[in-house]
Amino acid sequence: MKEYFDVCIEEAKKSLETGDVPIGAILVKDGKIIAFAHNTREKEHNVLGHAEINVIMSASKFLNRWNLADCELYVTLEPCNMCKEVIKQARIKNVYYLLTKLSFKKEFDRTIFAKIDNDVELMYAKILSDFFKKFR
Repeated sequence: MKEYFDVCIEEAKKSLETGDVPIGAILVKDGKIIAFAHNTREKEHNVLGHAEINVIMSASKFLNRWNLADCELYVTLEPCNMCKEVIKQARIKNVYYLLTKLSFKKEFDRTIFAKIDNDVELMYAKILSDFFKKFR
């Protein structure tokens, strides 16, 4: 699972180049990554440019079908309500994420770092924290 989140974090970093919130996502089928994406809302001026939606569209195109029930989604941050609905419509049953939005928003300061004991989560929390300090 760590290797999947490493890819998600690399995708999330791509969002930083365009001022987008650093969120990355991948879809895995039969243990292989079939699609990866990051936030592109600012870059494309499109409200739907969330990493989760981008990766679902990419995987659907790759597999030539909308039903992704045999895929798993990995994403750096807990999906928003809009993305949760798209995930549900795509029939994706398993979704894994590093950080919850609620915990990160409530504890934006350094206290969140004290609660993280996983290096991958800590790395992503730092990227997200730096982004919000700089851009928001």
